[in-house]
Parts: sequence; structure tokens; C-alpha cells
Amino acid sequence: MDWETTADRYRRFAEFEARGSSSCYELWAWGIASDNRLLSLIDRLPEEKRQPNLVLTAARYLGVGESSYPAFRDWVFQHWDDVARVVTARRTQTNEVGRAAVLLPALAQLAGPLALIEVGASAGLCLYPDLFSYRYDGRIDLHPAGGASGVMLRCVTSGEPPIPDRLPEVVWRAGVDLNPLDVSDADEMRWLECLVWPGQPERLRRLREAVAIARARPVDVVTGDLNETVTELVDAAPDGTTVVVFHSAVLAYLSVDERVRFERTIRSLPCHWLSNEGCGVVGSVAEQLPVPAQDTPGRFVVALDGIPLGYAGAHGQTLDWFRH
Repeated sequence: MDWETTADRYRRFAEFEARGSSSCYELWAWGIASDNRLLSLIDRLPEEKRQPNLVLTAARYLGVGESSYPAFRDWVFQHWDDVARVVTARRTQTNEVGRAAVLLPALAQLAGPLALIEVGASAGLCLYPDLFSYRYDGRIDLHPAGGASGVMLRCVTSGEPPIPDRLPEVVWRAGVDLNPLDVSDADEMRWLECLVWPGQPERLRRLREAVAIARARPVDVVTGDLNETVTELVDAAPDGTTVVVFHSAVLAYLSVDERVRFERTIRSLPCHWLSNEGCGVVGSVAEQLPVPAQDTPGRFVVALDGIPLGYAGAHGQTLDWFRH
């Protein structure tokens, strides 16, 4: 078994993603990283299914509670067949609406009305940026035209991002996902809730509020491969709208060739391209960064039409703008 490769993956997750965000996940990931017996089980999974967030979420979905690492380890060994079954069947469709806060400054620069298309949309919760409330740096508040939203997104910024004074007008929304989640399905929404890390009650609360918005204003998320479907979705957008294709934490799950194909396709379409991915995920964006991608572990980069604008926290909690 190639323990070291998987161990490094869990070690990086503990150090650069879970630290400061979830003490429980940090503890468990560090434990797994040095536990050869558990690593050997994880290494029996397909490579794309070994990711920490997926394995830990599957355990929580099946009932493991917050605990010490030894207690967690014992539980996983006792339930490994079930964990492996859930990991194989599910995806990390986090649908983190907090990321809308780092996309908004770029989105608001575009002339409206907007037609939004999200690739890798999961349940489509991020397709409602105009229906969320925002608080930047604890002092700048933005609300939908109808008043404060139940979803309040808080973001700390640096570098003076162009925070708008009003939310964009969105008149059409659509999405695509390999396995769309249905907001009316209680079990699928429980999976989404389990993807919220332990110790993050605010994330859980705003997820539930976003689900309520999506249930009240359902959007069409089609089943399909993003490379096969994005062109027809752009073609379906209403005339007279500014079409924006966007995605967050999606392209990392594609092969390098598939990413290149997607970029080539999106640049050929009559739309804007708004991305929020790990710093090394989109090669053409990584080449333009002020700091090498390998020196910014755990961070995302927001880019508009392939031009990087700023670094973002993985869940939209921070935005460090560097484009002037």
C-alpha cells in the first residue's frame, strides 16, 4: 500500500484546511495521517474517493459523533464496509453558499440583467447570490431588494475589492451536475448537512436557510457532464442578458485534459467565465498569480474571464484582492 501518498493528503488537509476551521476534523485527519491500518483501508478505495472530506463526511452521515481520535478510529473499523459503500456512492457536493461572498465583487462588475449558469451545481444553492445578505469586514452590509435575507454571508477582505452598493439583477438561473441533489429530498439534504464540518453551526444554519430559498424558487439543475452540457445551457439563456458561467471547487475533480477542454470551450462561448478554484487547478490562471500556487496551500483564487483577481478562503470567509 502506498500509505505515504494518502498520509500526505490527510496531513495537508489537517494543516491547511481543517486547522482553525474544525478542531474535530483537524484531530481526525492528523490521526489518520499516522495510522497505517486505517490508511490501508482508505487506499483500497478508488483514488478519487480517498479525499478526507468525503471519508469523514461518510462516517458522520452514518452516525459517528465528535470524539477523540481513538474512539473515531474504533468506530470506523467497526463500520468500514458501510463507510466504503457510502464513499463509493456519494460525492463531496458541498454547495457552500459562503463562496458567493468572494464571487460577488467580480459578478457585480458585469452589466445586467444576468443569466447565471453554475457547473458542478450540486443542489443549485449558489445560484441565488442576489437573494443573500452580505457583511464585509463587519461594517459593509448588502441586502436583497426585498430586505434582509435569512442567509447572511460574512467575509473579511484586504486589498480593497470593488464591493458593490447593490446586488446584481439575476433574471435566469440554471445548473448542471453529474448527480444533482434535490432540495425537496430529505436524505439528500441530510448529506449536504453532513458535509458541513463539525464545530461550524453558522455554516449549517445558512445552508438550511439557502435550502429554504431554493425550495421556494426552484431552479433547473440538469444531469450531465459539464463539458458536454455547458454549450447548450449558454444557448438556452434569454436574449438581452449577460450570461455568466461560474464554478467553485469543481474543476479539481476533473483530469487535466478535461480542465483544458472546459477552458477552451468556455472561451469560445458568448459568456463571461467566473471561477473560484484552488490556486493550481486552472493552469492558465496559476501562471498569472503573484505567488506560486504551491506557496498558497488551502487557498482559492477568484478569476474573471481567466484573469486572477484575488485569493479566497475555501469557504468564502476571506477575500484578499490583488487586481487593480
